[in-house]
Amino acid sequence: MNSVEKVLQHLAACGLQDRLKTLDESSATVELAAAALGCKPELIAKTLSFDVNGKAVLIVAAGDAKVDNAKFKAFFGQKASMIKPERVEEMTGFVPGGVCPFAPKEGVNVYLDVSLKRFETIYPAGGSRNTAVKLTPAELEAAARPSAWVDLCKAWA
Repeated sequence: MNSVEKVLQHLAACGLQDRLKTLDESSATVELAAAALGCKPELIAKTLSFDVNGKAVLIVAAGDAKVDNAKFKAFFGQKASMIKPERVEEMTGFVPGGVCPFAPKEGVNVYLDVSLKRFETIYPAGGSRNTAVKLTPAELEAAARPSAWVDLCKAWA
């Protein structure tokens, strides 16, 4: 089963399978996803993958938010270190540009940043470089089953 099929199966268990969109264009970056979906970049719920003590941690944040290194270090006890592109799939279960908060590899913790809460609708990736899922923040929380909502970003408020 490929990663999109895993995500679709996961979303189906949440009653959200009809929200997955397969796009004709790449949605691998915030800018590309916004163009493909015809929305503002801040509505893209980007999933950033970090290496925390050798384990993958996913932080989902608004497209206009940037991780604040001081907040990250205060929360995780170490400096923010993104997973190297060549290790993203191995550690998260998704290819770079398709990392999403649904059905990641076992042991991967997901955190949702409060920068997402200001929107009615957001678009996280759906497991590949050309998929997106249209959700409310509450639906994202229900489907992603995050470890917590966090305040780890800056530049969006």
